[in-house]
Amino acid sequence: MPERFFAAQQCGFQAVEFLWPYAWPVDDIHHWLQDNNLELVLVNTPPGEGEMGLAAIPGKEETFQQQFRMTLDYASRLGASMIHLMAGQDSESVKASESLFIEHVRWASDLARSSSIAILLEPLNTRDAPGYLHTRIDHTARLIDDIGRDNVKLQFDFYHRQLMEGDLATNLKRHFDIIGHVQFSSLPGRHEPQFGEVNMPYLFDYLDELGYTGWIGCEYSAKEDTRQGLVWGTAYGLGSSSTPEPLT
Repeated sequence: MPERFFAAQQCGFQAVEFLWPYAWPVDDIHHWLQDNNLELVLVNTPPGEGEMGLAAIPGKEETFQQQFRMTLDYASRLGASMIHLMAGQDSESVKASESLFIEHVRWASDLARSSSIAILLEPLNTRDAPGYLHTRIDHTARLIDDIGRDNVKLQFDFYHRQLMEGDLATNLKRHFDIIGHVQFSSLPGRHEPQFGEVNMPYLFDYLDELGYTGWIGCEYSAKEDTRQGLVWGTAYGLGSSSTPEPLT
């Protein structure tokens, strides 16, 4: 893991996401960030045991709260400004799951506020996350409105949105006021953007036009070699380093 932080810095990245850092001590991660002059921008709440999160699952309230406190401790001590709060698959009663989810997000956002951390809600897709509580962007936007906390934002992932509804530029503009973070990968395959059907450079430019000033996360798996696959990023100051061993 430490070599991944070094490789990110060598390839020109200024920040990283570390979705599930909980197997490593906070002090170790802090050193990896500091040694490579990197900012940690995002962590996820734990996914549970196949549930894709616990925030919307009745009967898991105590576990969710314990795990969120752990997540908040990692995020605040490591300087991360965002936590993706994972909902989990809906129960037999969607209404009960939504009610519980809203209650949990309010509780979590109030705790995170003192550390100036935003809570992100990300609608996933039904192919990779069947039964996930919220999968359409309008649904997530309604949840955010119902939650009523100004530090709860939308995590807009081009991959999930293209699979579920497309119309990416229109949806970026329509929901721009609640977007807190953006991620991308190609389709099909979830690889680098040069291998996909979506015009990512256009969307990056469009985010600039809209006035987006946040980070964009490269949430993809390299098709072959990670460094060689960064040819798409030369326009943004990213690229292959002279480090001989490939990042895998």
